[in-house]
Amino acid sequence: MKLPIYQIDAFTSDVFKGNYAAVVPLEAWLPVSLMQAIAAENNLSETAFFAPNANGGFDIRWFSPITEIAFCGHATLASAFVLFKLFPERELIEFHAPEVGSFGVCRRPNGLIEMDFPLRNAEPVGEISDELAHGLSIRPREVLVSQQAFIALYDSEQDVRAVVPDLALIARLAPRDVVVTARGEHHDFVSRYFWPANGGDEDPVTGSIHATLAPLWAARLGKKTLLALQASRRSGVLHCEVEAERVRVSGYAVQYLEGTIELPD
Repeated sequence: MKLPIYQIDAFTSDVFKGNYAAVVPLEAWLPVSLMQAIAAENNLSETAFFAPNANGGFDIRWFSPITEIAFCGHATLASAFVLFKLFPERELIEFHAPEVGSFGVCRRPNGLIEMDFPLRNAEPVGEISDELAHGLSIRPREVLVSQQAFIALYDSEQDVRAVVPDLALIARLAPRDVVVTARGEHHDFVSRYFWPANGGDEDPVTGSIHATLAPLWAARLGKKTLLALQASRRSGVLHCEVEAERVRVSGYAVQYLEGTIELPD
């Protein structure tokens, strides 16, 4: 069996930056164990698989090297990039995922790919857990929690960049991950994302968490359109627009490779 595969760098215009994702277009779903094995073999932040559905759109699933992921933004951006390449006449792609529902992705004239996500709120945490207090080298001034992650807020971008995580402690917070964030010096806000229980050490760029970070910072900064930087080693820029119940997260993407997976029949 042969399957097409693409590797895309998302939330960047430059190869070797942003977050890398493999994209595997399918005609029908493979066994979960096989999709997980492919993702482990790829050993990227995520591998996205999509297959056409009865509504003219595509069902999409995401796998890190160690587990299936409920919601992944950068691999959705990468998948849309591939679909717009395969179907250049299309300007809108409709995706569906069980944990996210149906959402649209459109291609803008300036090259940005815009994803329309459901807004995900975060709630304050009354007391900072020992795992967070000792799992981050700089104690956060405030912690919130969403269905995806604990959100540690800091006073400055310098603090966010300086944080050193104790990944063994952070892994104890599973199934949630940890994102650290602050107001940015040259961007509206900055963040870093640690996910030892679900994918790896530090995620280069995490589109999904911006469905929570963007409304959080929109409320605090008093603006609905924001420019975000994920300050990882590879880094990535995200354009965010917040509405009442939706968050539009946009970014650029660039192809690194196109190839073929060869599997036993």
